[in-house]
Amino acid sequence: MGQPALSPESAFAELGRIRLDEVSLDEMLQRIAELANRAVPGTRDVSVTLVRGGETRTVVFTSDLARDLDDWQYEQGFGPCLDASPSGDSVSVPDMTAEPRWPQWAEYALNRGVGSSLSIGLPIQEAVVGALNVYGGQAHAFDQEAIAVAEQFASYAAVALANAHVYGTTATLAQQMREAMRNRAVIEQAKGIIMGERRCSPEEAFALLSKISQDTNRKVRDVAAALVARAVGSAPVE
Repeated sequence: MGQPALSPESAFAELGRIRLDEVSLDEMLQRIAELANRAVPGTRDVSVTLVRGGETRTVVFTSDLARDLDDWQYEQGFGPCLDASPSGDSVSVPDMTAEPRWPQWAEYALNRGVGSSLSIGLPIQEAVVGALNVYGGQAHAFDQEAIAVAEQFASYAAVALANAHVYGTTATLAQQMREAMRNRAVIEQAKGIIMGERRCSPEEAFALLSKISQDTNRKVRDVAAALVARAVGSAPVE
């Protein structure tokens, strides 16, 4: 915050001039977060969540506020960035005053002066999944154009992850990659089951998974796995 706004074109041009072999992963992600904070319309603060080996943490952030909003989700075990990370989806909270999926987190964010948020899952690269988290000061801060720009920044973060070689041996990477792929696959399967039963959109199916996750205090991938397992017996989604 406090820096002048920047056009997306200028921000992407600046990112394009950075040599990935000359900066660390954290340095690259920090630059992506800072530029996204200036270039995505409606943004107040930005952070990047990374999940590796069962550990979830915020690796870069543009303010303590963004880090605190992430940390609350990690401590409670639910929230938009935790749902976006394994699924790779873009999870929008357009209005914190009317958020049914994570009302406790929405209340916490609203009390901190945040009216809306957007978490964009980073495509699976190597051993790490994560999300680019964008927080807005007002409700409905992010229109479709802003979401598209934020998703482009998430793509840059994914490229940075793909070019990082700091996360362990090849065997560890392969094992974690397989686990991440299994998590994502089971979520997609569960979404398909819900879509077939309810004749709903992929977004609505994922929203239902998120709601069940919150109501039962379980991770989205665990809810998805249970739904897939019950599908053999044609159990209805509740």
